[in-house]
Amino acid sequence: MDVKTLCLGVLSRGDASGYEIKKACEEGPFSHFQDASFGSIYPALAKLSADKLVDCYQMSQEKRPDKKVYSITKAGRAALFDALVVPPSHDKVNSDFYFMTFFAQLIPVEFLRDVLERRIAWYEDVVARMQECDMAVRPAGERFTHGLGLAHYRAEITYLRENIDQLLLEIEAAQSDDAPQDRSLLSQTVSA
Repeated sequence: MDVKTLCLGVLSRGDASGYEIKKACEEGPFSHFQDASFGSIYPALAKLSADKLVDCYQMSQEKRPDKKVYSITKAGRAALFDALVVPPSHDKVNSDFYFMTFFAQLIPVEFLRDVLERRIAWYEDVVARMQECDMAVRPAGERFTHGLGLAHYRAEITYLRENIDQLLLEIEAAQSDDAPQDRSLLSQTVSA
């Protein structure tokens, strides 16, 4: 989903500033499946405004500069609908964690154990926060997506718990058999 469509989606739920759109992607309902930086949000809002898909107004704030607040227009709702009725591309996971575990055989076992245990704790925290959400009053699509996200995080927790010990045993065995070679490979990789 491009950033302009993401902004329209956030604004379809209510007026928001660029900062509030960013928060929706960091901590809000989109935080588990969409991401956008300020460097992409503000140009997208400027383009949406130029295309008359959003309106912008200044809101005064006490002891702070006025902020720009955006609202979706009728044309913006039509553009959002048009973007939503196009079949989505296949998901592609962009994960530093997955990249790290792919090369787990190059990582010291205790460091890897700590990374894996921290990841489990992070997933458990996310699940706990998501379970606190009152989804009963939310639209069906939001409830469905919330449930799908919970299922995803729970599956990650289950997989990690069921496989962490075997992974660490295999890596420990491989590193004790080939320790000088692995360390050499790791140092070559780090210096490259």
